[in-house]
Amino acid sequence: MRAPLANLLRRRLLGAGLSLPLWPQLARGQERTPPVPVLKRQTLQFPRDLGSHPDFGIEWWYVTGRLSAGERAFGFQLTFFRSRVSATQDMRSAFAAKQLIFAHAAVTDVSAKKLHHDQRIAREGFEVASASTMDTAITLRDWSLVRNATHYQAVASGDDFAFSLALRETQPLLLQGDQGLSRKGPQAEHASYYYSLPQLQTSGILTVAGRELAVQGSAWLDHEWSQALLPPGAVGWDWIGMNLLDGSALTAFRLRDKAGQAVWDGGSFRHPTMGAKPHVFSPGEVIFKPVRSWTSPLTQARYPVEWIVRTPADFYTVRAVMDNQELDSRASTGAVYWEGLCELLDSNGKLVGRGYLEMTGYASPLRL
Repeated sequence: MRAPLANLLRRRLLGAGLSLPLWPQLARGQERTPPVPVLKRQTLQFPRDLGSHPDFGIEWWYVTGRLSAGERAFGFQLTFFRSRVSATQDMRSAFAAKQLIFAHAAVTDVSAKKLHHDQRIAREGFEVASASTMDTAITLRDWSLVRNATHYQAVASGDDFAFSLALRETQPLLLQGDQGLSRKGPQAEHASYYYSLPQLQTSGILTVAGRELAVQGSAWLDHEWSQALLPPGAVGWDWIGMNLLDGSALTAFRLRDKAGQAVWDGGSFRHPTMGAKPHVFSPGEVIFKPVRSWTSPLTQARYPVEWIVRTPADFYTVRAVMDNQELDSRASTGAVYWEGLCELLDSNGKLVGRGYLEMTGYASPLRL
């Protein structure tokens, strides 16, 4: 095991309340990690596959969106991560941290040019953290993402923000990649099962700096699970999920090496007239070209906050509504990354959509 990964796992386990004497035993177990299996295309089963997959190493549910309260605009993000700790799976103790649950939440206050964010971490169990295997129902202390008969409910709070949002489906579920199997690298073992729910009609209550606001807008939900996501040489990724104003949905991503070159790329485009079937991009069809960058005063990481993104659907400009949307999650997942609300312009410079851009591996190489 490489030292950075060992230290990251150590921090995760200690942060989840695992006792220090167990650490050498866990580290030795991690060194015997078996070869990564190649994921096969299979028919995803719903609602079962809306839930957790505890046999997989890493999984996340990722909700982002744009909200408005009168003339004020906000972005919001809520992500739950589940991480399987392979070294503890044979332990009999109820206190063994077999699954770790992490969560990040953030609110971008556009007019105030302020980012609010917080994070959580706990081992699964003891009524503190849970992830249902039957449907979307993830809780971590007072944060949650739960699907019921009519909508998803997203709840999170921090020192200076809180939200409780209802997310209602308006379009069919979107299977990314090859019917839900999304390649992430030249080797077949680097892949994930991946679906999206774009154009979620969103409403609820947002509290910012002590002021409670009724909000409405649109959101995007991603759910992804994998055994091995990053191919050799990749240090991070650039990803966009965009709700277009005409009801279309655009996904584009690339995995990037330390020189800033693409190791792999992909994505999809779906227009409302296409029903449930998207146009899936082939490798080499998505190109991210940085236009303008911003340097974080906290980490000195330099992030492109405006891009030209070439896809088979169009040449788009992706422009951050606010430069400083960097998230420091070193107290939970160990990563520092940029994730924020952006506008989407078409090749004629016309505003055609809004959504989120995520950039990882700029402050330091990402470890999963």
